[in-house]
Amino acid sequence: MSETTETGVLRTAVQVDGRTASCLTVEQDGPAVLLLLHGTYWSRVWLPVLGRLAEAGLRPLAVDLPGLGRSGGELTLETATVPALADWVARFASALNLSGPIAVAGHDIGGAVAQHLLVHGQLEVSRLALVNSVLYDSWPAPHVARFRGSEVVADDVLAARREAVTAALTSAATEQRIADYLDPWTDSRVRRSWMALAGAADSRYTLDLVPALKRSATPKLLIWGEEDDFEKVEYAERFASEIPRTTLIRIPEAGHIPTENAPGQIARALIDFFTA
Repeated sequence: MSETTETGVLRTAVQVDGRTASCLTVEQDGPAVLLLLHGTYWSRVWLPVLGRLAEAGLRPLAVDLPGLGRSGGELTLETATVPALADWVARFASALNLSGPIAVAGHDIGGAVAQHLLVHGQLEVSRLALVNSVLYDSWPAPHVARFRGSEVVADDVLAARREAVTAALTSAATEQRIADYLDPWTDSRVRRSWMALAGAADSRYTLDLVPALKRSATPKLLIWGEEDDFEKVEYAERFASEIPRTTLIRIPEAGHIPTENAPGQIARALIDFFTA
């Protein structure tokens, strides 16, 4: 099934584990697949750069993790861990018959999943980009951690998501854009999945990867909105200094979702990196 969005980007879907896995892409058959992973938000974070990536010859696929965004299913504490999500992403790639080296980019907790894919080899990752990703012990952020193991009502989740999205968008925070980002959380199933993702958030999943990342020869790119109050740029600076073959690009006056603040600059950085 497929649907064209108002921007000309396609929303399409495949079946993974008997459930619908939804993704944003651009209609083309280019061989250079770029898999784009989100974290506590959804595929909407990649929408501003998809068209530019496609124009450069890349085939971007921004997938919604199970139970989140427009994908079916529902996450549990067991299926929302970073290793479990990495396994699911590998099954998603298999459902699309993606083979050979795949370029991967991750935002937020999606960056932890991307790092896990690189280290543990569920996919053959050719190049890795991380955009305001969780690193080391930088997560879970306090606004996420406070929901772990707590009994919360739906309005609490929606209010917290509105506050987080507004802060993450910084200068790009219009009422329409905030509403776009919040739309999936009007579904109680998605709210429960997000709660599971919050409950399963654990920095040991990234800390455990550091020794292998220090041995990795895979090219890596960090793109960072400098005004991020959730994932501080200091973590990116540390990663760039400790992990080989890593380049850091800083985006001034951008927050946790810098694709909304500087889509042209970020698309160009991704294009230069993934077509090198």
